Amino acid sequence: MSRTVTLRLDETLYERLKKLAEAENRPLSNYIVTAVKKFMEESIFASDEEMAEILSDKTLMSRIKKGSRQVKSGKGQMIG
Repeated sequence: MSRTVTLRLDETLYERLKKLAEAENRPLSNYIVTAVKKFMEESIFASDEEMAEILSDKTLMSRIKKGSRQVKSGKGQMIG
C-alpha cells in the first residue's frame, strides 16, 4: 500500500528537481521516489570494489566471522 507524504522544499531545490523530472519526462513525485530508492540501494549495498576491499582484509574478515559465530551461538545480535 502506498502512502502520501508532504514535503517542504525550498524554491531552489524544487526548481532543480522539477527540471530534472521534466528532462526525463516523469512526474516530480515519481522522480523523487526513484531518486530516494536509488540512494537507499547505493547506501545499503557495497559496490564490487568495496566488496573486493572488504574480502581482501584478513583482519576484518576474521572479525566478521567471529561476530557471526557469536550471533549463531546466542552471545550477540546482528544490528543494521
